[in-house]
Amino acid sequence: MTPNLPRRRAERRGLRLWHVGIVLPLTFATAISVAAFVFFAGWDLLGVQGLNPERRLTSSTLFDLVKLSFGVVAGAGALVALVVAYRRQRVDEDGALREATRLHTERFTAAVSQLGHESAAVRLGGVHALAGLADDAPTTDLRQTCIDVLCAYLRLPYTAMAEIPSMAEIPSGSADDRHAYLALREVRHTVIRLIRDHLRLTPGHPHSWQGHHLDFTGVVFDGGDFNGAVFSSGAVDFSGAVFSSGAVRFSGAVFSGGAVGFRGAVFSGGTVDFNGARFSGGTVGFHGAAFAGGTVHFNGARFSGGTVHFVGAVFSGGAVDFTGAAFSGGRVRLTDGLFSGGTVDFDLVEFSGGAVDFNGAEFAGGTVRFTGGLFSGGTVGFHRAVFSGGADGFHGAEFAGGTVRFTGGLFSGGMVGFIGAVFSGSDVNFSGALGVAPSGLVPSGGHPLPPGVRLPQAWYSPTP
Repeated sequence: MTPNLPRRRAERRGLRLWHVGIVLPLTFATAISVAAFVFFAGWDLLGVQGLNPERRLTSSTLFDLVKLSFGVVAGAGALVALVVAYRRQRVDEDGALREATRLHTERFTAAVSQLGHESAAVRLGGVHALAGLADDAPTTDLRQTCIDVLCAYLRLPYTAMAEIPSMAEIPSGSADDRHAYLALREVRHTVIRLIRDHLRLTPGHPHSWQGHHLDFTGVVFDGGDFNGAVFSSGAVDFSGAVFSSGAVRFSGAVFSGGAVGFRGAVFSGGTVDFNGARFSGGTVGFHGAAFAGGTVHFNGARFSGGTVHFVGAVFSGGAVDFTGAAFSGGRVRLTDGLFSGGTVDFDLVEFSGGAVDFNGAEFAGGTVRFTGGLFSGGTVGFHRAVFSGGADGFHGAEFAGGTVRFTGGLFSGGMVGFIGAVFSGSDVNFSGALGVAPSGLVPSGGHPLPPGVRLPQAWYSPTP
């Protein structure tokens, strides 16, 4: 699911106060209503049965009536003074906000002009100035504007180069061009680092950017550090981003709410690192992403809530590594994924809860391994998956609980193996599967199937 960045409205488009001719009658009506409520509530609590009638007005009673009259007049004056003071305070606050906004706009204009400067040092100053402006912004809307400009800077056209071992790789072959490229890369990586630092701050921190929207659509990444960043709300969009070189790190990042989208992202080189990341809420989407080169690590990642989508993702090269990951809740969908090259490792993965869905996936090349995996709970589905090439192995895996479905799957080629797998409590269902039985799955010598394992009759006929 690709997050759609919502159109924000300004927090305050100007001071709006009701006319005093409306406010004062409403204030008096409210005061009278409250006084009447208190009077009748006290009357009821004291259990008063009635008032003692007096034929003649005594001087003390008359004096009490005069004091009451003066009290009513004083109270009315106090209400008027309160309304006027409140309106004056609102006007003063609005004036202060307008002044703060004016000063912010002046600083913002100066910082943005620095981003377009020819000197990389000046651009770095503009980046830090914008980050400081975001921290000092008088409204969240103005803060979001600063963040939008920083993200827009990353979206500008950019050609990444993984390594520059010789001057020949620079078009003009000059040292100045090489230095200009390295300076530009330093500015871009500084933007990423500042965003990461603010995403590490707790939501209650006055400088935290959690909950704000980050638009990285189409950005070319040749490195960058999001280690430890917390994506707890808001929308973060990497749709169409290209990870072509360098190392982009999300190690230890927390995805606990909101929506993070990598729809159509291209992983074609370098390393993208989600090692130890925690997916505990919200939605993370890799719909249609292309893993065509480089290495993407999910080693030790924890999937305990929310939804992670790899629907329609294409694994055609490079390596995607889930070694040691734990799936204990939520849902991970690799539905209709195409595994046609490279290596995808689920070695030593633990499936203990939630749902992992490979339904309709096609394993047509490359290598997909579940070696030593533990299936102890939840549901893992390979319904109607096609195994037609490559080497796909569940060697040494342990099926100790939960449900694993290969129903309707097609095993027509390649090397799918369950050699050394242990079936001790899971419901492993191959009903309706077609093709050749995977090696190591069917017991030899007519031995009975392990409890919970169901195979097509064409693969296994129990001994009478």
